[in-house]
Amino acid sequence: MSLFHAVVFVDHHNAQVVQFGTEHAQENTLHEHQHLTRQHASSVRSEHEFFGHVCDALEGVTRVLITGGRQGLADFRHFVDKHRPQTAKHIVGYEVVGHPSENELVVIARKYFVQYDLMAGTPLPN
Repeated sequence: MSLFHAVVFVDHHNAQVVQFGTEHAQENTLHEHQHLTRQHASSVRSEHEFFGHVCDALEGVTRVLITGGRQGLADFRHFVDKHRPQTAKHIVGYEVVGHPSENELVVIARKYFVQYDLMAGTPLPN
């Protein structure tokens, strides 16, 4: 089973990662693990650790579409650009969306990737 695309719905506490190919989809849900400490900005450390786990879940995926609310996308994009440039190279777009189901996420992603692949002149893998 070849899963060459992924779509992620991300906010500050949860991420729904759906990897898919032409026929199959595989979902993985990630949750932030809160580190309750008295240290200043421990929530930022927790968020960065969480965003790092999301990036780890995308390891080996050719093209990724990131979706979510406006602020969550902005914070995730900032983290990726600053701390995970190797992941940033595989992200082909950021789209603001509501809270879609897994099936709705795949539909959004398939439409996006068809348009992206056509514009880039990239043939779809078999």
